[in-house]
Amino acid sequence: MLEQALLAGGCFWGLQAKLKALDGVSDTLAVYTGGTVENPSYAQVCRQQTGHVEAIQLNYDTDIISYAQLLEAFFQSHNPILSDTFGEQYRSTIFYLNEEQKAIAEQVMASVDVSNIYPGKIQTVLRPASQVWPAEDYHQDYYTKNNVVSDDDCYCR
Repeated sequence: MLEQALLAGGCFWGLQAKLKALDGVSDTLAVYTGGTVENPSYAQVCRQQTGHVEAIQLNYDTDIISYAQLLEAFFQSHNPILSDTFGEQYRSTIFYLNEEQKAIAEQVMASVDVSNIYPGKIQTVLRPASQVWPAEDYHQDYYTKNNVVSDDDCYCR
């Protein structure tokens, strides 16, 4: 069964590539969400004028990957203790679409915190999903379009 998720963890270029590579994940879209301005531009988001974060909206097949497994991969794909270090648009955020996703996210976040994978408490924000605005076309599947094979090939980490 297909479900949807909305996750933000740093620059959406790398996050989209990493999540799209997971078995069971499909239809990823780089988006802006969580802000106060309708249809924001990349320039507005980067200038921190809108409150939006760069996020990935995706569909995943629950027969192949669970929401908990998706979140575990999400936490392995970015550093959630550096939440606002590079600007508010890069903050680590899980946008839940229903109460079940919220409960699972709380469990996974607690598990990541006690695992000591990171040298500090994760700063990931958990909040209800809000309006999404597709990012400009050149942001979509950026790694594929630009032959980026790893984060080392791109300033985005």
